[in-house]
Amino acid sequence: MSIKPLFTAKATATGGRNGHTQASDGSVSADLSVPKEMGGPGKPNTTTPEHLFAAGYAACFGGALDLIGRQHKKDASKASVTCEVTIGPRDAGGFGLAVKMLVEDASLPTADLEALVKEAHEKICPYSHATRNNVEVDISVKGA
Repeated sequence: MSIKPLFTAKATATGGRNGHTQASDGSVSADLSVPKEMGGPGKPNTTTPEHLFAAGYAACFGGALDLIGRQHKKDASKASVTCEVTIGPRDAGGFGLAVKMLVEDASLPTADLEALVKEAHEKICPYSHATRNNVEVDISVKGA
């Protein structure tokens, strides 16, 4: 499958999980460290690739949800998307990710929000496309 590029983000990481990552335009700059739960130092004021992935997925999914809402003449622009990304060893070796997402919007009935979330996940969000059949994604919805 190919895409027609609209925008390209570029970032460089040096030193892996105990290093630094930065976007080429300076919009993101973060020191990294392995969390204590994974046997690392868990240095203060650092982040992990999983935090960055969770933040990106939550923001991207929120944008997809807003787009679908507008297409259906429903306002989902104030929905809150909380994304948890878990890393752990895979049965087949190496490491894998699992995602839990909670979408909340008290201004929309739960059934309406569920329909919008399903469509955003299945048709629009590029993170959802990238993870499909690769990463377990569990989505919960809480509406009015």
